[in-house]
Amino acid sequence: MLAKTCCGDYAVNIMAWTVIKLYKDVLPKTNCGDCAQPTCLAFASRVVLDQYPLSDCPHIDASKLESLQAQLDTQHKSGRHTRRDIQSDALAWAKNQAASMEIEDLPQRIGGILTDQGGRLTLELPYFNQTIHITQDGLSYPNGNPLAQWEQVFVYNHMAQGGRSNPTGIWKGLELIPNTTPKLMSMREHVEKPLIKRFSTRSDELVMAARVLGGRVIKDQEQSADLAILFRPLPKVPIMLLFWDADIAEGFEARTKLLFDQNITEHLDIESIMFLSERLRQLLCNDPDRH
Repeated sequence: MLAKTCCGDYAVNIMAWTVIKLYKDVLPKTNCGDCAQPTCLAFASRVVLDQYPLSDCPHIDASKLESLQAQLDTQHKSGRHTRRDIQSDALAWAKNQAASMEIEDLPQRIGGILTDQGGRLTLELPYFNQTIHITQDGLSYPNGNPLAQWEQVFVYNHMAQGGRSNPTGIWKGLELIPNTTPKLMSMREHVEKPLIKRFSTRSDELVMAARVLGGRVIKDQEQSADLAILFRPLPKVPIMLLFWDADIAEGFEARTKLLFDQNITEHLDIESIMFLSERLRQLLCNDPDRH
């Protein structure tokens, strides 16, 4: 598209770089951490919103870097998108990713059951201790209230990626899932430490909180944890929480760890795995809804 400049000349009107567009079209999406940010999406946010130099990513084609940075500089000077609502941007992208999904195909992909709600085909999808209604028009709870924006992003991403494989019962920690190394510290800081702080020497309260979410204490002979709790936040996405309580007399501090089915990446990308982990921690600790 051509736009007239103040001098009367015509120049190419370049489409604005949003966080998602930069992440999708330019960055390597490997979450390598070489830019000093934990993920490529976080780096894209810093570049678009906070004017970090694009050259901080060493994996961008050098022949394109100067032109891309010039476009971003022009965008920053104009004041466009420097503090865009990331949630709205991410939600629009996630909706677009899932737009080709037919409601009829979703039960085989992500589970749930099809129902007729007032003449509208609806997928009723279990989500933690609630049910989500998925229609061609959007996502809502049975009472008609919409999900929070980040929750919608998460569900739409699951819809778009959802494979057909069922859980295998073979568990692995986050460190064994490819491309998650930059996320290990985030898991520690935002999931494990808050759980330890809340439930150390109070494992009975952890059991009660877990049961509210549909969690079930199981006996797993392969794990040495004091507690192994199985959650099914989504039909095809189980999570196991292991918890070793503190032993004051012996001087042992509490520990915890989340395990995921080996097929997890068929159903969720890395960002979605982290969102789900933090959401589980949030619900267990009864934290205010930050999403």
